[in-house]
Amino acid sequence: MIAWRKSSHSEGQDQGGTCVELADLGRSVGVRDSKDAGAGHLVLSRAGLRELSEAVRRVKA
Repeated sequence: MIAWRKSSHSEGQDQGGTCVELADLGRSVGVRDSKDAGAGHLVLSRAGLRELSEAVRRVKA
């Protein structure tokens, strides 16, 4: 079973916010939307997750 944990940067789900969950899959990381967990998840390399995080930060800036 995959152990998912919510990102510390997620907004409160009870307020309709964005909720991202991550899972350590060994050499890769799972990423999913906790509001629709049954829809599946992305699997990224650790470097890919870093690149995605940096790109999101640049867009938000």
